Amino acid sequence: MSRIQVMAAAGLAALFAVSMAWGQQQTQRVAGTIDKVEGKTLYIKSASGPVTLTLADNAVIVARVKATAADIKPGDYVATGGVPQPDGTQKAVELRIFPDSMRGNGDGHRPGWPGAPNGTMTNGAVGQTVSSVDGPVLTVKYRDGEKKIIVGPSVPVQRLEMADRSELKSGAAVAVAAATKQSDGTFTAARIDFGRGDVVP
Repeated sequence: MSRIQVMAAAGLAALFAVSMAWGQQQTQRVAGTIDKVEGKTLYIKSASGPVTLTLADNAVIVARVKATAADIKPGDYVATGGVPQPDGTQKAVELRIFPDSMRGNGDGHRPGWPGAPNGTMTNGAVGQTVSSVDGPVLTVKYRDGEKKIIVGPSVPVQRLEMADRSELKSGAAVAVAAATKQSDGTFTAARIDFGRGDVVP
């Protein structure tokens, strides 16, 4: 490979790295309360100030509904943010029950969940459930293995349900995990979650 080819390849690699970093910087979580709705555009009051968010034409609208550990059944697909315990189990910090249409979403176990120090995320199907003094212990099975998840009595449990834009109204609490920032400072998103009742997503 000539020096010019090497330099060109290095330049392309640098450009790719910069574009990747830019894309990562531009995607962020947006959460708050809807102030008003105009078509596909939501005006949101967030902790950091007002946010303008435009939803994609085919945006996924997900309702978060309050649930309990007793609502979790064998075969349910769940996502759990937790903390590893010395015995290898995971102590749940929060748990979400997915609808069948979202089964397989994020399947697996991985570190880096930001909801707690040393946090992990485990997504999979519920197998056996046993009782313990600390609460139900779920065996969550995923493609490469399984984890035992302890769900204490104070762990918030939410059920996710598919919804439509008619429920996105003024006063609704909403959250977008990956909103894309535009050059004009507004955001776009392909999915938004909102809370039914007093649930905050």
